[in-house]
Amino acid sequence: MNRREFAQLMGIAAAGGMLLGSKSALGAPSPGALYDLKRYGNVHFLHFTDCHAQLNPVYFREPSVNLGIGQAAGRIPHLVGEALLKQLRIKPNTPQAHAFTALDFEQAARTYGKVGGFAHLATLVRQLRAGRPGALLLDGGDTWQGSATALWTRGQDMVDAGLLLGVDVMTAHWEMTLGDKRVQEIVGKDFKGKVDFVAQNVNTTDFGDPVFAPYVIKEMNGVPVAIIGQAFPYTPIANPRYLTPDWRFGIQEENMQKMVDEARGKGATVVVVLSHNGMDVDLKMASRVRGIDAILGGHTHDGVPEPVIVANGGGKTLVTNAGSNGKFVGVLDFDVRGGQVRNFQYRLLPVFSNFLPADKEMAALIKKVRAPYESKLKEKLAVTQGTLYRRGNFNGTFDQLIIDALMEVKGADIAFSPGFRWGTSLLPDSPILMEHLMDQTATTYSYSTLTEMNGATIKTILEDVADNLFNPDPYYQQGGDMVRVGGMSYAIDPAAAMGARISDMRLHGKPLDAAKTYKVAGWAPVAEGAKGEPVWDVVAQWLRQQKTVTPRKLDTPRLIGMQGNPGLMG
Repeated sequence: MNRREFAQLMGIAAAGGMLLGSKSALGAPSPGALYDLKRYGNVHFLHFTDCHAQLNPVYFREPSVNLGIGQAAGRIPHLVGEALLKQLRIKPNTPQAHAFTALDFEQAARTYGKVGGFAHLATLVRQLRAGRPGALLLDGGDTWQGSATALWTRGQDMVDAGLLLGVDVMTAHWEMTLGDKRVQEIVGKDFKGKVDFVAQNVNTTDFGDPVFAPYVIKEMNGVPVAIIGQAFPYTPIANPRYLTPDWRFGIQEENMQKMVDEARGKGATVVVVLSHNGMDVDLKMASRVRGIDAILGGHTHDGVPEPVIVANGGGKTLVTNAGSNGKFVGVLDFDVRGGQVRNFQYRLLPVFSNFLPADKEMAALIKKVRAPYESKLKEKLAVTQGTLYRRGNFNGTFDQLIIDALMEVKGADIAFSPGFRWGTSLLPDSPILMEHLMDQTATTYSYSTLTEMNGATIKTILEDVADNLFNPDPYYQQGGDMVRVGGMSYAIDPAAAMGARISDMRLHGKPLDAAKTYKVAGWAPVAEGAKGEPVWDVVAQWLRQQKTVTPRKLDTPRLIGMQGNPGLMG
């Protein structure tokens, strides 16, 4: 679409009440109205991402801290709580307010129930497809990792669930941590003739050959549509390199432009990118690559109910992000006439398990794949008195629990826990089951460690992670959140220059000594050859001894210069 066409499109959409920012799109008066989405246009995409292997419904708390720095400050996706509701005109104390924010989480969770669950997701997908002939279901990745059963079956439970759900096209990130051979086995065997696994930015390290198809072109209701895959660019950095030793990743913007042009040259009228870049990266890419109608994004777990419209040299591009944990389905409808996109409609539908009946066939599959592990999954380790969650730029209470356990069991002065964004939530007075612990820790390299580090090294680590998160150039952001730190305090200025964000590091109130050595516990090392007791065994041991876990006091850093930032909930 060129600028004039897109301006006309926006005017038509606003007049018709079809843009999600309109009152007709938000503030649904009843649970049933949430899913009363009439067919629009003739090209339809259904999108979910970052479900992290959650087959059953879960509680999931959205972030109360998602800071935007520089040009990103005050802009989607860096809005939380009331700031997000105000920006998108979502009424408080509604199902949508609960779906998209952490406001009144405990009360709202008890009111509206759990979210996601593949049996309920299947019902919604089937309903949407029934009114949208030819609709394609796109899986944005982070599907085969995040639960005990996904780890123990090497992703097979999720592969089977995705096939039954009817996934048409998929890209990847955490899938790669099963190892290159396992990924190729699934793509070449389970997916053959059923699912297109696409990634334009994964090549061999020797000759630069594409490992997977960069895109696929399909015809929908007489309209040729192209779906280009964008796998997580920093997989060999954020995750162990030894798991994909012969593959090269990266953003590969120039090749993306080449693939868009190639797909257009082959007749594609509509071009969408199925991305696992993270939303900030997608926003920058959309401003620089011409010819993309929409980017359906993932990785940063942002539940964004309204697309961001980005101008570029060839027109404008819609940029979306569809949350996590199977909690949302994005529905993008295009009206394509005369070889051009004339208009669009977009909705991000929350999947409330209490509002959607379970699909019987999917429920039977879930029961079957879980059966061999049920007794282990249901082991009661302890009871939590407070809410446990992981989501936000800094420590969550489940992160804090893991850190506290590591320090006590390992006899450490300080503990680090990765800034992972996956992991389910628990309400107060709930049992902590082994399944819940695995939801926080289940990776193929979850070794626990105890390392001696001096104060200077600790500062370097914190500075490096802070730059990954808060670098003003999105192309240098590697996703995830700040490493969780226990036992010590520090201050952080997210807007400061690289190497100057971290200050006032203290242990028991005393400044950390740059030359002094400290015992630091951690887990999930990316270095090859790292070994140690699985972190879930360490934490389970601690939980069994505790029996009852009191509300966690968060070791969050003191923020500098962030007063009034709408990415910080009061």
